[in-house]
Amino acid sequence: MTFNNERAIYLQLADRLCDEILAGVLAEEGRVPSVREYAALLQVNVNTAMKAYESLAREEIIFNRRGMGYFVSPGAKALIHQKRRRIFLEERVPEFVAEMRLLDISIADVREAIERSQA
Repeated sequence: MTFNNERAIYLQLADRLCDEILAGVLAEEGRVPSVREYAALLQVNVNTAMKAYESLAREEIIFNRRGMGYFVSPGAKALIHQKRRRIFLEERVPEFVAEMRLLDISIADVREAIERSQA
């Protein structure tokens, strides 16, 4: 995994786990790789991976079964979807629109670019 220097690594790990949940790679109520397994897989410090898992547990996206490890919470997919949709609409769209204004890009230009990218 290639990490972005603009965001904490543990948050990027948490995002990756969420991506895997959204993609169906990790099923609701299914086991999540152990912290050590995930840290080794992504070649990060175990403490960094643990911080990502703790962050997701606080958000109730995953939960810990004592002695058994972490599992995906029921409803996690919907929770992630709702959170990311809110972030997209409230944070990214306004930034995108501001950039459109600066560059004098119209909605028609954007629509055309979207259609080209879907072809």
